[in-house]
Amino acid sequence: MQLTPPPPYAPRAFSSAHLPLPLPPGHRFPAQKYAQLAARLRELGWQVDEAPAAPREDLARVHTAAYLAALEALALPPKAERRLGLPQSRALLTRERHTVGGTLAALYDARTRGYGVNLGGGTHHAFADRGEGFCVFNDLAVAAYHALERGLAARVMIIDLDVHQGDDTAHLCAFDPHVFTYSVHGAHNYPFHKERSACDVPLEDGVTDAAYLARLEATLPDAVARFRPELALYVGGADVLAGDRFGRAALSLAGAEARDRFVYGLLRAAGVPVVYTMGGGYHRDIEVTVEAHARGVEALREVFAGYPT
Repeated sequence: MQLTPPPPYAPRAFSSAHLPLPLPPGHRFPAQKYAQLAARLRELGWQVDEAPAAPREDLARVHTAAYLAALEALALPPKAERRLGLPQSRALLTRERHTVGGTLAALYDARTRGYGVNLGGGTHHAFADRGEGFCVFNDLAVAAYHALERGLAARVMIIDLDVHQGDDTAHLCAFDPHVFTYSVHGAHNYPFHKERSACDVPLEDGVTDAAYLARLEATLPDAVARFRPELALYVGGADVLAGDRFGRAALSLAGAEARDRFVYGLLRAAGVPVVYTMGGGYHRDIEVTVEAHARGVEALREVFAGYPT
């Protein structure tokens, strides 16, 4: 995977929104949020590069040969396609390979300037042998094992603040002492069968800013101090917002931004580079989802300005 160096002054993000994601009319997945976020960041002065395709060997490090073969042959059984929630197509496969590639590319920016950004990813419901919940490949697990394999980090922490537990990330990494999965999520929403993360912080429906931030501040610093990560993969889910169709939480835009800034500040103080991925966001007003992610990405640039000093 050939990458150009990050620009010396402009911040850079990767996006796969240049590729089609064909969905039937009325489909509930808000695919347009990716292109809208990329356009918004360009307005804010970001360089948004096309994400490269993830090498197949990286995908095969996490996903089974049978699953990859079924995807490539467009041979997912109907039940598997329903669990995925997206219609299988060659365009979908191409798009999702580039989405994973965006997270891999962001790893290398993080090594250089302290942070990397993928305007996509956080696809934490993809299991080794199947996709679920709009997630074809698990970019977080792929990126974690890429970093370990290439010697980019000896310990990788996945900080998942999507409102839905990253069940497959927890499952895939459960017995690896080099990967720590931390998840703050709704206790009662999807996925209804939860896996066991290294640190799970379940929250009740309707959680608001103060209660959410209190739980985050009470648990994440200790996890970071104990594990001592050399790289963090962050899922800045916008589905924590009040009004999200699938979230069942009630954070404000200001609360979500405060969440992001707390995480970034903690990692910056510990000298831990971070990769941003989007995770979910299904607000009834897509502009609210885009605004939450734009604030989260801009905050990352601000907090890591001047890194590593």
